[in-house]
Amino acid sequence: MPTYKTPNVYVEEVSTLPPSVVPVATAVPAFIGCTEKAGSNQAYLNQPIRISSMLDYTTLFGGAYATEFTVTLNASELITEITAADGSAVTPDYLMYYTLRAFFDNGGGPCYVVSIGDYSDKPSKEQFLEGLAALRKEDEPTLILLTDAVNLASNTDYYDLCQSALKQCNDLKDRFAILDVLASDRTVNGIGASFRQGIGTENLKYGAAYYPYLQTSLNYHYTDDSVTINGLSDSGAATPSSVGEYSTGENGLLVTYNGPQSDDPRVRITVTDRQSIAVEVVDRGLVIRLPNGGATVAEILAAATEVENYRLAVSGAGSATIDSPLDETSLTYSTISGGETSARLSDAMVKTEKTELYNTLKTALNAMRVVLPSSGAVAGVYAKVDRERGVWKAPANVSLASVIGPTVKVTNEEQENLNVDSTAGKSINAIRSFIGKGTLIWGARTLAGNDNEWRYVPVRRLFNLIEESIQKATNFVVFEANNAITWLKVKTIAETYLDGLWRQGALAGSSQEEAYFVSVGLGQTMTEQDILEGRMIVEIGVSAVRPAEFIILRFSHKLQQA
Repeated sequence: MPTYKTPNVYVEEVSTLPPSVVPVATAVPAFIGCTEKAGSNQAYLNQPIRISSMLDYTTLFGGAYATEFTVTLNASELITEITAADGSAVTPDYLMYYTLRAFFDNGGGPCYVVSIGDYSDKPSKEQFLEGLAALRKEDEPTLILLTDAVNLASNTDYYDLCQSALKQCNDLKDRFAILDVLASDRTVNGIGASFRQGIGTENLKYGAAYYPYLQTSLNYHYTDDSVTINGLSDSGAATPSSVGEYSTGENGLLVTYNGPQSDDPRVRITVTDRQSIAVEVVDRGLVIRLPNGGATVAEILAAATEVENYRLAVSGAGSATIDSPLDETSLTYSTISGGETSARLSDAMVKTEKTELYNTLKTALNAMRVVLPSSGAVAGVYAKVDRERGVWKAPANVSLASVIGPTVKVTNEEQENLNVDSTAGKSINAIRSFIGKGTLIWGARTLAGNDNEWRYVPVRRLFNLIEESIQKATNFVVFEANNAITWLKVKTIAETYLDGLWRQGALAGSSQEEAYFVSVGLGQTMTEQDILEGRMIVEIGVSAVRPAEFIILRFSHKLQQA
């Protein structure tokens, strides 16, 4: 109370209401993986960046990786096969763009993107660990997704990353990991056997796994330069293709010449002390003059994309920097014996001389649909359910948008072994397709499937919400007097918040006493020694609602009474 010395009328405002608890966000995922751009001069590399839409993502990080397609034609120039990449990949090489599309299509909102590199090279486990370390410092994210980790060369590396993500969730106690069971993890030992073996036994209550991958309705991103056509009949039979090309290397600059090989097209690159980029034709050969230090492919294309019959484009991702001179080199005309040639979809031979085939190929390529791990779509459902129903509602029995169906049909018998693991309790949630209902998430268990306390995803995430919300709301008590007045404030804050949750249906019980309790005080939760050592101990118990996983209807005959 202030000391008054001058006679006057003084006004004092007395605070009678305790501070309120502001619930923290519950479904703010962080996606870790590769992007087209990691920012200018790698400014966004290993930096958690918050976005709210696909427009934010494309503005900051660029678009999808241009998938390499190989189209095989028969003798009649009809399509016999279309393969992506080398034909062995189940999903695109880089998944971030497509995963975010699935996330937003399924109701996702604000999220974080942690770019661990661009498309110039495949990421390693160490890069993902650096991204996880950067994410640890960010407070808002509540979900972790290892977006591109499913494409790591070693499955062991992926499982190690899953363990690292679960450990971070346990250390911080404010986030939850959504993991994917690899598409290849379907052997004679059962679905998910390698996953269960690889992720260990620690921190399982902080994660959930989903199977299988999803056949989405999303289109592959590709460019005409990323499509190779094999078996193209050459009208001249013995005449080589009318388009020559030269590439500076993987993800570099592609130079093509729309004219006969008899023109002897050539390309030369010089690096001098000039200040700008120049692209010109000298003596029928293309000359690219670069400043000292070289230039990126994007900078060269900004200077010119077409000079006379020469055309400049990206090769692969086009992320390389060209800083070495090139002696005059002739362009290559690819030929295949028997009057067949190999060409790119961008070649003039295809676009102008075979317009009908070009349009047919475009239609076929546009019909190709991306196969994705399910975690991105599942994260969108988490966000949607949290927003519309609450974090205590299980994110299950919910249909998925932008999904044609699961890549594998899981039967009831197969899901028995996924849902209940009698050996180690590592439950795997199935995504299944039902007639008349579509594709549904058909499971709501954490990896700790045999744990009576933390078996269900909504229970674990509800406790995350309550723990972090009350923790942040009571920060003001640090260094306050450890006496009955402070204890009462803390108890009132917690009880008011829990009462609100109970009235929303988050807690079970017909009364407040059955739904929760808050206890604090000397002789209740603390001893005199605790107070001497500066500890104020508050015990909070809540009765979380649990999902009705097994609905049992019992029928019997009723005997006739009259």
